[in-house]
Amino acid sequence: MKATEIREMTVNEMNEKLVSLKDELFRLRFQLAVGQQENTARVKAVKKDIARIKTCLREAEIAQSAK
Repeated sequence: MKATEIREMTVNEMNEKLVSLKDELFRLRFQLAVGQQENTARVKAVKKDIARIKTCLREAEIAQSAK
């Protein structure tokens, strides 16, 4: 997911996506611990997506407080 795609989302959509990505990360970590994960690079990608969403949420928060 790219930052431009995230910035087009509303704050509620970003929060929903954040929750779903955190859930996915939990599942991926569990699979990794059990040894059932096939694509270990997905963990890194999900972490980066979470960071991007958090950054965009913070940008929106700062923009709103500046008004």
